[in-house]
Amino acid sequence: MAVRTAATWGLFAAWTLHEAEEAAVMARWLRQNLPRLQERFPRVRQETWDRLRDDMTPGRVRTAIGLMGLVMAAAAADGHRTGGRSRLYQAALAGYGWHGLIHLGQSLALRGYTPGVATAPVVVLPFSLWAWRELLRSDVPHDLGRASAAAAVLFPVGLATAHVVAKAVLSKERSGSQHGRIARGSRPR
Repeated sequence: MAVRTAATWGLFAAWTLHEAEEAAVMARWLRQNLPRLQERFPRVRQETWDRLRDDMTPGRVRTAIGLMGLVMAAAAADGHRTGGRSRLYQAALAGYGWHGLIHLGQSLALRGYTPGVATAPVVVLPFSLWAWRELLRSDVPHDLGRASAAAAVLFPVGLATAHVVAKAVLSKERSGSQHGRIARGSRPR
């Protein structure tokens, strides 16, 4: 039996809904909650908090999310192409499910709202469980342990890369807009 399209492309759709919440609130939430985070986690060095505060701008958050979206779209497309057999798709699906659990854990640890927790229990976790059941129903070979191990390696690498690239893109854009301005009323020759 073939895997339903909703199980493969649905990963990207569900991811997009979840990330819309994060994109909308993450930078503002971090600025508002930084003192509480510093109090809760006193062993974290001040320079780490300063870098986090300075780097997590709305533009950087949205750019990094967009870059991760390319990875998730590629994983969903590969899952669709292979009928759910793709290791990349299965790793992304496993990582997405674990990501939802991490959101719940973060909110429990902080005893309150954290970006992403509103959609984790109603989008992330239900979709992840349904998609794994869909693979099982369709007799698609899968190994949740192997997929989870791959996700544990790939997710942090992907996230770090997305933030490094986002920072570089935005820095280049900022320096280009400062150096490439044409004075009002003048024309290039």
